[in-house]
Amino acid sequence: MPTVMAPTFLAARACVLEKIAVRVPEVERVDLLDAAGRVLGLDLAADRDYPPVPRSMRDGFAVRSADLPGRLRRIGEVRAGESFVGRVGPGETVEIMTGAPMPEGADQVVMVEHVHRHDGEIIEVPASPKPGDNFNERGVEAAAGQRVLQTGQRLSYPQIAELATIGVTRVPVFVKPRVAILATGDELVPIEAKPRPDQVRNSNAYSLAVQVRQAGGEPVILSPAHDTADSTRHLLTEGLEADLLLISGGVSAGKYDLVETILAELAATFFFTRVKLQPGQPLVFGQCQEKFFFGLPGNPASTMVTFELFARAAIQLLSGETPSLPLPFASLSAPLRQKAGLTRVLPAVLSADGGSVMPLSWKGSGDTAALARSNCFTVSDPEREEYAAGDWIRVLKQ
Repeated sequence: MPTVMAPTFLAARACVLEKIAVRVPEVERVDLLDAAGRVLGLDLAADRDYPPVPRSMRDGFAVRSADLPGRLRRIGEVRAGESFVGRVGPGETVEIMTGAPMPEGADQVVMVEHVHRHDGEIIEVPASPKPGDNFNERGVEAAAGQRVLQTGQRLSYPQIAELATIGVTRVPVFVKPRVAILATGDELVPIEAKPRPDQVRNSNAYSLAVQVRQAGGEPVILSPAHDTADSTRHLLTEGLEADLLLISGGVSAGKYDLVETILAELAATFFFTRVKLQPGQPLVFGQCQEKFFFGLPGNPASTMVTFELFARAAIQLLSGETPSLPLPFASLSAPLRQKAGLTRVLPAVLSADGGSVMPLSWKGSGDTAALARSNCFTVSDPEREEYAAGDWIRVLKQ
């Protein structure tokens, strides 16, 4: 297997985006509520003008601006869900509720808080708002046939509201990519087992399954691969039947790290096999049998971090979504020192307002207890060796 030079974190991520960007998923239709969290597969347009008629934005009185300021005679009222029969003439007003259609003849709405009532039917308006105040003209939100939702949008509650508004009950969404998860190592036992001192429970498979679901994929957890060529080959072949294969462990330089060797035997192409990153330096990305795969380091923090920085983007692309990686700045609550040369992504706690971040004390990338106390990772500049308390540093939210 040829050695591939270790790229920087940013170069490695760019490689992932470039290699997978051309994939276009198939489209299926699902019920409206089942579309939440899915990626829209087709552009959708408004079925009529919104609003379909001029509509009040406030509780108040529909008036003619030519009559203001002055006293007006109340000739009726109109609520949402009904229309006023008649016309507002000189010196007249109609009491109107939020969402109700504007009566003919009126060209503005005066808020109820800004008028004075006299004898119930006489309304005094001391000020003169501009024509057009406090109501929406027909079609200003969306015109009939106008695109209101775009292919590639991930659907959350605002988009579900818009789908319901335009009457879409069966939503065209991209098919979720099936993501196979393969943990490796003879030390792994099921999570319900009582492990010996030399064994560990297979936690990576479950953390990865959650990350896959959050990214928009459908996780498929495979049986762990033993540290033998036959077991590794059999399970890698099974995993390559999915749309994407995530391998946890077996990609370092140890005697029983067999994943890269077996993938090379299966004629895999390797785009990179290491990244200038800590944790997560022995990260593999490639393609085999027309399927992409990631060989993620086996320690839990390494697995989690490399998924978030690289595999999440791959799943988003395979889901039809344009990936993004927000890395906002926060102020360090304590000094941070490191050796230059690697981007270091370390567990931390971000304040509730997102303004400050406290690095956590931890015992290496196998320390799941420290990871469970964190809610983010600090992302350091690879050329910088020291940060003082109060300095700004990028954070990756969990």
